[in-house]
Amino acid sequence: MIRQRIQDGTYPPRTRVPSVLQLTEEFGIASVTAHKVHRALRAEGLIYTEPGMGSFVSKDLL
Repeated sequence: MIRQRIQDGTYPPRTRVPSVLQLTEEFGIASVTAHKVHRALRAEGLIYTEPGMGSFVSKDLL
């Protein structure tokens, strides 16, 4: 779902994506699963994480 939102522009480049906590609340998933979502999106180059700031849609998608 997050990948789709990135691709359809719901989350444009350089905007924050939902945190692990927000993912657990919105989708009713375990925090371990939410961490896996973030890890997979980072591995695909769709998001990057700034320590202490959050995760954002990759600038390279412009």
